[in-house]
Amino acid sequence: MTDSDRPVSPAYRTIVIDPPWPQKAGGPLTGREGFGDTRGSLPMPYATMSLEDVAALTIPTSAAHLYLWATSRFLPDAYPLVARWGFTYSTTLVWAKAPIGHGLGGAYGIATEFVVFARRGPLPALSRVGRNWFTWKRPYDERGKPQHSAKPEEFYAMVEQVSPGPYLDMFARRPRLGWDVWGNEAPNPVELPA
Repeated sequence: MTDSDRPVSPAYRTIVIDPPWPQKAGGPLTGREGFGDTRGSLPMPYATMSLEDVAALTIPTSAAHLYLWATSRFLPDAYPLVARWGFTYSTTLVWAKAPIGHGLGGAYGIATEFVVFARRGPLPALSRVGRNWFTWKRPYDERGKPQHSAKPEEFYAMVEQVSPGPYLDMFARRPRLGWDVWGNEAPNPVELPA
């Protein structure tokens, strides 16, 4: 596909970003020899980006609602990122996942992911959700194994309930009806303005 064949992005009002944070995927020694120990950790099954490269992403200026996924390790980095992109922090959403094995982490096993919700301008929410933590099930592949870094369908349904479209999913791995996708694994990605 050439650049001229790609769809042109509309004026997105809501953006979900799940950046490929510069972290390891875990492994047999992770968390067993002290906090933050990554000896024996495996690389991620996709290319990662430095914090500087994540910060340099082009975020469409039309966006008023931003949902930025972050792991525990990179949650402190997420707050200055949303400010750098011109958004004001609003709420941190928590996805409390059922632990699998020892999991990642050191003194505490990590079974959560976070979504920083931020706003730019006065665009109101379409509705209100009465909590900020969720126990969505992990997405599984056809073999019954958890999909690495996949986000639950319930999350996207909630975004559509709260935030108006048009919608953009940055670093998407699959299409979603009513959403444009962007990223090196996204099928038929849109071309973002520079």
